[in-house]
Amino acid sequence: MLGRFASAFYDAALALLYPQGCEACGSFVESRVDGAACARCWSETRVFSSRDVLCSKCGAFLAGASPTRKPENVRCRRCEDESFTAARAVGAYEGALRASIIALKREPSVAERLASLLYEAALQPPLSHATRIIPVPLHPERERARGFNQAAVLGRALSHLSRLPLDEASLVRSLHTERHRALMDERARRESVRDAFRVARPRLVEGESILLVDDVFTTGATVSACAAALLSAGAQSVYALTVARPLDRGR
Repeated sequence: MLGRFASAFYDAALALLYPQGCEACGSFVESRVDGAACARCWSETRVFSSRDVLCSKCGAFLAGASPTRKPENVRCRRCEDESFTAARAVGAYEGALRASIIALKREPSVAERLASLLYEAALQPPLSHATRIIPVPLHPERERARGFNQAAVLGRALSHLSRLPLDEASLVRSLHTERHRALMDERARRESVRDAFRVARPRLVEGESILLVDDVFTTGATVSACAAALLSAGAQSVYALTVARPLDRGR
């Protein structure tokens, strides 16, 4: 109780002395727990829950679909050829989640609220079967230019909460491919990451259930290319967890 009061007092003092604008709506962020967005924007952002009907493989939000007693049988039928075993996102690429992703590209820090949401998503089956966390790697040139890999920052936060081992060495990006742009179609995205990843330490992934971590799932091209490399190296299964995904994959 005392600790909670002290934390609330500290938040209020920070908001007064160093006011931070919400990157989603422009109002003030009242708690450092919320990171880049205010509490109102967090409450208005779609965070996926057990009430939502998602594709059991790629995690696509299926608007208008009726809940079923066997959610593992629900499929969008558009992801059959993807290499990953299953993919999930914390929620929709909008509001507070979008603001958090944009902020993460500038500053290597994960807010407590976002870290908790990632952890909650990782606890849900089938992602809960994972035995090792691997962030989607950047090419070394791009990582040097940015100063850090945002996927690795997310992976570290999730590893800390889940106690799963974090592996930043096994999967590497060997090709410096064109940066994905918003208007690139799915075919162009897939071509840009084909054979872009390789496994440098296959002994570490052999027989493991890998949890790939990244910021955004757009078409699934990147995580699918990563999964293909990991499975070829002997991984048992590859799951993907991202902060957000568009509600419409654009197909």
